[in-house]
Amino acid sequence: MLILGIDTSCDDTSAAVVKDGRKILSNVVSNQSNIHTKYGGIVPELASRRHIEMIVPVVEEALGQANVALSDLSAVAVCQGPGLIGSLLVGCSFAKRSAIPEIFLW
Repeated sequence: MLILGIDTSCDDTSAAVVKDGRKILSNVVSNQSNIHTKYGGIVPELASRRHIEMIVPVVEEALGQANVALSDLSAVAVCQGPGLIGSLLVGCSFAKRSAIPEIFLW
């Protein structure tokens, strides 16, 4: 069983592929620290916009490192909360759409 895990709950865009619930095949994180430090903290609107930019490259890299295709996955798991609502929406929307690989277009 291969599961793609996605987390966009705050300011990091993360994706990982796990085999049989135990073996981590990949773990990719895109950090946004350089964007938010000049504001003294995380700016929710900037975080969600950056997730939109990074979700596809991060997931593609995670799948590539794991040497699997979207169609090989048994499930997609995503963090639905707690977190920044705009950021969570990006991850949840992407996960729902990617759960149907035959109609998923990048």
